[in-house]
Amino acid sequence: MMRIPTPQLGRRHVVTGLAALASATALPGVAALAEARLITTPRQALGPFYPVEWSGDIDNDLVVVKGEAAQAMGQVTHVMGRVLDVSGAPIAGARIEIWQCDANGRYRHPADRNGQRDVAFQGRGHTLTGSDGRYSFRTIRPVPYPGRTPHIHFAVVAPARPRLVTQMYVAGETGNARDGLLQSISDPRQRDAVIVKLEPADRLEPRALAGTFDIVMG
Repeated sequence: MMRIPTPQLGRRHVVTGLAALASATALPGVAALAEARLITTPRQALGPFYPVEWSGDIDNDLVVVKGEAAQAMGQVTHVMGRVLDVSGAPIAGARIEIWQCDANGRYRHPADRNGQRDVAFQGRGHTLTGSDGRYSFRTIRPVPYPGRTPHIHFAVVAPARPRLVTQMYVAGETGNARDGLLQSISDPRQRDAVIVKLEPADRLEPRALAGTFDIVMG
């Protein structure tokens, strides 16, 4: 009986075949990993009215100022969320600062002389994230002022990470489409991530609003 010789594969063919097999099996894993990564929160300008002093009452309740009998004007709004890395893991011990204008459209800043300032509004505050990355603030619904749609400024300082400065916007505001800083975010996914829906939150406080703003640090 004639013996049919078995084809011998050269080293080049073997290496090429193994590489193709590895590539084919690795690609789904890489795709899944990429899919699992969260969209990072975009960086935005610090702005001209970053607080010049952080002394006195600077807690996470901006509606009540110690020593003032009145409560701040405006609709009470609870802003809460988590600080995460791109894999979705919580970042504990991050310091979050927020600042915004009062119901009259004026910041607690010596350079802002636009109208009468509401002295019962704290204007800025800070808090630390817990072990689960969560934070919360009690503030007022942001209002527009000339040239800007309603927004709240955020600055986040986390261990071993560069400082992140961004802004939170309110869903449904007509001024969003005309706001230069919001529209400067070129990635629509990042733009959507900083626009937050505020909904009635009577379960937390009568006539209050609440919104969730998760912050993802790269």
